[in-house]
Amino acid sequence: MTERSFKYLDERLGTASLARTALRKVFPDHWSFLLGEIALFSLVVLIFTGVFLTFFYTPSVQEVIYDGPYEPLRGAHVTAAYDSVMRISFEVRAGLLMRQTHHWAALVFVAAIVIHLCRVFFTGAFRRPREVNWLVGVLLLFLALGEGFTGYSLPDDLLSGIGLRIFYAVTLAIPVIGTWATYLLFGGEFPAPDIISRLFVFHVMLLPALLIALVGVHIAILVLQKHTQFPGHGRTERNVVGKRLWPEQTFKSLSLLLFTTAVLALLGGLAQINPVWQYGPFEPFNVTSPAQPDWYIGFLDGALRLGPPWDLTLFGFTISEVFWPAVLFPGIAFGILTLWPWIERRFTKDRAEHHLLDRPRDTPVRTGIGAAGLMVFFIMFLEGGNDIFGVLLNVPVETITRILQWGLVVAPIVTFLVTYWICKGLSRSRLRPAQINAGVRLSRTADGGYETVSLEPASSDGERAPAATGPHGE
Repeated sequence: MTERSFKYLDERLGTASLARTALRKVFPDHWSFLLGEIALFSLVVLIFTGVFLTFFYTPSVQEVIYDGPYEPLRGAHVTAAYDSVMRISFEVRAGLLMRQTHHWAALVFVAAIVIHLCRVFFTGAFRRPREVNWLVGVLLLFLALGEGFTGYSLPDDLLSGIGLRIFYAVTLAIPVIGTWATYLLFGGEFPAPDIISRLFVFHVMLLPALLIALVGVHIAILVLQKHTQFPGHGRTERNVVGKRLWPEQTFKSLSLLLFTTAVLALLGGLAQINPVWQYGPFEPFNVTSPAQPDWYIGFLDGALRLGPPWDLTLFGFTISEVFWPAVLFPGIAFGILTLWPWIERRFTKDRAEHHLLDRPRDTPVRTGIGAAGLMVFFIMFLEGGNDIFGVLLNVPVETITRILQWGLVVAPIVTFLVTYWICKGLSRSRLRPAQINAGVRLSRTADGGYETVSLEPASSDGERAPAATGPHGE
């Protein structure tokens, strides 16, 4: 029956040849190529745990009286959204495990995308013909950030409410369309009654659908195009050296899926995250301190704290101080990130196809720019916790902010120069075996004599290959 079914499909769709081609596809055997798979498997965990949480979550700001088992809040007036999150945490069987696993998976998902994007950037994997897949990857990062923020806001606790208030101010700071955009998103002035239900629709329907569709496009382009690989013995621009999809790569990916799921489940069960019962329900007149967002939004919080207090009025429109760090800076930074393949091509005039990756040390300018960019985001991330550092170090918050403002100017320049110097040094040092004189090797011949075998300089992964032979010592 099964054989007849496959034969029926093969005669009409040619499935046998398609499956044969797909199963023979070769994947490079390098650990860094698994970063994208970690992001994919985290998304799988997010979908399964998210579906479970959707069964019990109530996306409403209607006021109810909490009467659950958490004694400190019993009798308190809370929203239905917050009440349902408390019930998921304390009354639904395995609810807290699912909620914390979902939150940890979101953090790992965004982290895996960021690290994967850095690997693509520093190795030049975005170059022709993979510019479209670079755009898809950047879009996936945007959607992951949006998905994370909308999910972070749904519990309607005090911490997420503060984040929503900041987001309201940032949206309002957009010139010309700010007021209209805030009304469209929030449904009125903050705190608006419709915001939770609208975020819920974004979080469980629109953004996941776009994410899944773009992941499909990302993988389809990967299958259609030749996979990139690091240079080494036997690896050229015309081939791919590695493991076939079946069976080696398939079992490796399945093992990684199980490992990722196990780690996230362990984190969800053993490592507490986002204890909404400690923060309490959101009240617009309350602020908790120190309040910290999830790590991937920390740079925006820090940018707001570092930004200059500049208010400007042009043509009757007021540009508030929130605009410069929270709208202009991310717009420029992510604009450069999106257009980087074309920016680099304009300066390098390199229009050739590339299937072999660069070693970061061999492209010191690109590596230095990337390191400097990461330093900018790192300083902003540090500034997002200036109140915590002030308490821990017993230093005024204003002092920490002043130091980091100077650091924001100086540190990226120093980072670029140091990175450039290190890359140039590595290129000239013995750590780059491609420039080492490989020498010769003596080899015994079949008639009892000897011959020398000249060795080519080693490839960048340390492998050597014989290049030429000649008689010697007969």
